Amino acid sequence: MQSKPPTRSTRAILRATAIAGAVAVLASGCASETIKRGYLPGYSDGEVTNHTERITQLWVGSWIAALAVGIITWGLILWCVAAYRKRKDDHQLPIQTRYHLPLELMYTVVPLAMVLVLFYYTDRDMAAINNVEGEADVHIQVIGKQWSWDFNYLDDEVYDTGQHLIDVGGQTAEDQVDGARGTSTALPTLYLPVNQTVEFTVDSRDVIHSFWIPAFLYKIDMIPGRTNTFQVEPTREGTYAGKCAELCGEFHSGMLFNVRVVSQEEYQAHMDDLREQGNVGELGLDLNRHQSDPYNARTTTEEAGH
Repeated sequence: MQSKPPTRSTRAILRATAIAGAVAVLASGCASETIKRGYLPGYSDGEVTNHTERITQLWVGSWIAALAVGIITWGLILWCVAAYRKRKDDHQLPIQTRYHLPLELMYTVVPLAMVLVLFYYTDRDMAAINNVEGEADVHIQVIGKQWSWDFNYLDDEVYDTGQHLIDVGGQTAEDQVDGARGTSTALPTLYLPVNQTVEFTVDSRDVIHSFWIPAFLYKIDMIPGRTNTFQVEPTREGTYAGKCAELCGEFHSGMLFNVRVVSQEEYQAHMDDLREQGNVGELGLDLNRHQSDPYNARTTTEEAGH
């Protein structure tokens, strides 16, 4: 004797599941900009760089696909629980199937197809994001050090250097730059010209760091003895927070910096200011962390000029 067929309660559960799925789809169409971005950083008045839209679409497409798989899986689980549950007057075991070849083929082919599709779009977008074959307008070398940053503006032959933020928890809204969260007037500031292709060369002076500007939706490792490069075009003027995304020692939490995307005129004015301050030339990789450590009394002007 077989188990009894699904009853009205089963059909009610299936209808409720279908209605819930439809409501979720409709709600997603009315979602806020934050939800549409998949909760990634962003702004309603424009993209921050030429890559942020591509990255956002890849991320949102990935979690929508994952959500669709989840809904189908949860729906099938609920359907099986309702349709094949043990009933009061049913004392027979359900039919035992040793194997079901079409179903097992589906279990193999469908996940494989999903992985291949995800791989294709990820590889396509990563190739575009990491492409450095184009001619850049601005060349900047970023050097990570325990626990701050040096910026060499290679085209203008000037540099800027910073120290880590000692009292991270003591920062207030008054310390922020242009009201941007995560920024501070006590931090070094990286200047970038808007609508110009910037080629970054990133190096580490001591241990592994990671150069991360969250608003750019991109980060890249800084590995001692290895130089990495990437290109990006900032497309929205504003002030953003930057940080190290790799645990690199005792004061990792204070390894922060500001990013200001400005007009070409303001960018050039900053280059002139650095030149007037005497920050001419380039900072090399031979410097050590003690030369930017406020606790080390052996720091000398002569050492900083090496």
